[in-house]
Amino acid sequence: MVVKKRCLLWDWTNSSGPGNPGVPWAMDSVNFNGPISSVSNWNAWVPPELNGRAPYRPMIHLEEELKAPKWDWVWNSDQPIVQYFNEPDKNNISPERAAQAWYDQMVPLRQQRGKKLVGPAISSDENGKNWLADFMNRVSDQPPDFLGIHYYGTDGNAAIRYLEEMHSKYPQPIVVSEIASIDRNVGSVYNFTVQLANFMDKADWIFEYGFFGCMRNLADGFVSPDAQLMQADGHFTELMWKLQNEQPMVPP
Repeated sequence: MVVKKRCLLWDWTNSSGPGNPGVPWAMDSVNFNGPISSVSNWNAWVPPELNGRAPYRPMIHLEEELKAPKWDWVWNSDQPIVQYFNEPDKNNISPERAAQAWYDQMVPLRQQRGKKLVGPAISSDENGKNWLADFMNRVSDQPPDFLGIHYYGTDGNAAIRYLEEMHSKYPQPIVVSEIASIDRNVGSVYNFTVQLANFMDKADWIFEYGFFGCMRNLADGFVSPDAQLMQADGHFTELMWKLQNEQPMVPP
């Protein structure tokens, strides 16, 4: 039986738009009958090329998505799960401001539209953990349905310890909305990915996770180039083929 937990992190530039031809045809190479569970593009609009083949995860990326017209897209979406804020701890959004918007807009979204809510996806450093603790304390009577976290590193065992630490602290099922190796050794990148994917597939307290990322160009100099899931021409890397087809994953 296939365990479907792997969210495809599909960069918004893969979709066609003004001045950006994109590579929407690449979506046709995604195996939606395997472990891929959903698609996210860090935005509030659905990639047209998804064409209903998997659930989409709208995201309140930053505070801009709390305003029209993007908020209207989220409110009117027929998708069941909404992600709230992407690394607010690194984007000058205070826990107090995030909690206020949570009560003003996200709680009504859940109550009136029946959405499940993923809490703010924080970075895994101490500042991120402190930010989350403050936020969760402020929304304790209306907590998220899922705990949102990110993890980047080189040591798979350290990553698992972090996930277990967060699980022991908060009762919500976890959505790891971004995870990847930052190692510059290709073998280490593959071993990290295989170890974490197999661990998260088995952990019943992890609802979903997404490896960063399916994009033609490196987002920055942080994530390892060997962790890329898409080549510059829009075709998938070997790692992407393994992620969407193998379960359990095996090293190359």
